[in-house]
Amino acid sequence: MTPADMEARIVRYGELRPCKTAFIDAHTPGSNQKENFTIIGGGVSESPDQHVHISIPHGFNIGAAGQPPKCRNSMHNHRTAEVFFVLKGRWRFFWGEKGDAGEVILEEGDIFDIPTNIFRGFENIGLDYGMIMAILGGDDAGGGVIWAPHVIEDARAHGLVLGENGKLYDTKKGQSLPAGVKPMPLLTRDELAKVDCPTAHAVIGGYVRRYLDMVALANEGAVKVIGETGLIRDKPGFEVDFLTRANAREERHQHDRPSVLMPVKGHWRVEWDGGAAVLAPGDTMSVPETLAHSAVPSMTGEAALYHVVATDDAAGPTWKG
Repeated sequence: MTPADMEARIVRYGELRPCKTAFIDAHTPGSNQKENFTIIGGGVSESPDQHVHISIPHGFNIGAAGQPPKCRNSMHNHRTAEVFFVLKGRWRFFWGEKGDAGEVILEEGDIFDIPTNIFRGFENIGLDYGMIMAILGGDDAGGGVIWAPHVIEDARAHGLVLGENGKLYDTKKGQSLPAGVKPMPLLTRDELAKVDCPTAHAVIGGYVRRYLDMVALANEGAVKVIGETGLIRDKPGFEVDFLTRANAREERHQHDRPSVLMPVKGHWRVEWDGGAAVLAPGDTMSVPETLAHSAVPSMTGEAALYHVVATDDAAGPTWKG
């Protein structure tokens, strides 16, 4: 792999291309300033305007959400894993059909493996533009997004209609549902009753891990954040490891499928036979399968990185093992 080959598999933070019409709440006041980024894989965007940076299948999707202060993402559900880590800012995550069943505040570097089958939303409560990075289980990310009924109704009142084909139509632009396509049906009360509504104790204790705690653990060696034996015990179809200066190794290694490097702090030098590249926070690098490589901090100071690789586990509901 030449440096040019590898550069094509790096999405730089400063080159991310946002979509402001990705989802059904794009016109809804309070949510109409959010930006969606699809970095690796098709993602779950409902808009044809969404740019996909790297389309190579990895067994999971990588995306991001950028929002100014007080902007929020509406209540939705997924059939596969949705993992977020905070890259910039301070964020409030909340859950329940109306978003009032529980909440957690996350800071930079914190990670949250949101359980499947719960309605969830998030809000930038910081003072500046914030960014959260996302990992979605499966190459098709579970087939899309399931919206709380009130989100669909609010969107319709502001000109956006979601078809049963998962596509958005903007009535303010004169668009209408194509012949034969019906509106996305609202979940029935019976269907809503089957959606989980866990306590804050269950969610925070089981599925949230704090950056500073992981930094301390990294001083003792490898830190598997998400996996069958991870700090968060889940089998979402991928594993997530946490690297710092303390546990990064210069010895090269390889995987039998593509892996992804996502710095959250500091600069990281990735080396392979044929070249090297330096990654900064917010950059995303797809490492080809079987390519021997290493990743270590390239400068002094704080350094942390999340590493993601698919497993043989099928993407699906949160593991209850």
